[in-house]
Amino acid sequence: MEITNITPNMELNIKNDGNFKYVEAGEGEVLLLLHGLFGALSNFTDLITHFSQNFKVVLPFLPIYELPLRQATLPNLVKFVEEFVAYKNYPNVMVLGNSLGGHISLVYTLNNLPIVKAMILTGSSGLFENAMGGSFPKRGNYEYIKDKVEYTFYSPETATKELVDEVFEIVNNRSKAMRVVSVAKSAIRHNMAQELPNITVPTMLIWGRNDNITPAFVAEDFQKLLPNAQLAFMEECGHAPMMEKPQEFIEHLDRFLQQLA
Repeated sequence: MEITNITPNMELNIKNDGNFKYVEAGEGEVLLLLHGLFGALSNFTDLITHFSQNFKVVLPFLPIYELPLRQATLPNLVKFVEEFVAYKNYPNVMVLGNSLGGHISLVYTLNNLPIVKAMILTGSSGLFENAMGGSFPKRGNYEYIKDKVEYTFYSPETATKELVDEVFEIVNNRSKAMRVVSVAKSAIRHNMAQELPNITVPTMLIWGRNDNITPAFVAEDFQKLLPNAQLAFMEECGHAPMMEKPQEFIEHLDRFLQQLA
């Protein structure tokens, strides 16, 4: 079991259980966090700290880089989440996904409507995505990677050296990069416009007004197509609002969860 500090006063256990690696903090209803192609735990630290006071917050590490290359697809990542929830025997879940994690949330919810209480999407793919600003990052060029990571945010300083280093390592690892491309292509092929009206669970869309990857019109289209969705825009904010403006994101999510209660 790994232990990582996410705040000066809080330690999280990263559990290895069966075929799954995950974080589980707090008690109560399950809030399931699904990360995107780049980054995992670091994207959600503020949410875990806050919401684990009243919920069981769970973040499974998606096996994007571990899947056999031909199985590195959106459907297989959804299957992984289904197997994880079944393994943990959660009776119901609220699913929150960012970027690719939002897309996985959508497909997972569509396949498992009886056990999904609510869905929260932020910067989700599934309708339209301008991947990394129009091109996959070039290997070997650190400044190019830095520019692309900064493009993800409204405020470039949100792209810390640690985050840029993490993406740089992934892009320059041939095995990981090939799987990222495979998953991304699979997601692009899977447009959900025709399926969204069938997702009837209460849905909260929390979107950066200045998202360059899934622009504001994408959030508006999601709201039109999802029967039970509400939308909150965050000003001066990009593709990962829970990282760029965590406290404002938490306020929006708190209000939504209080409505459900």
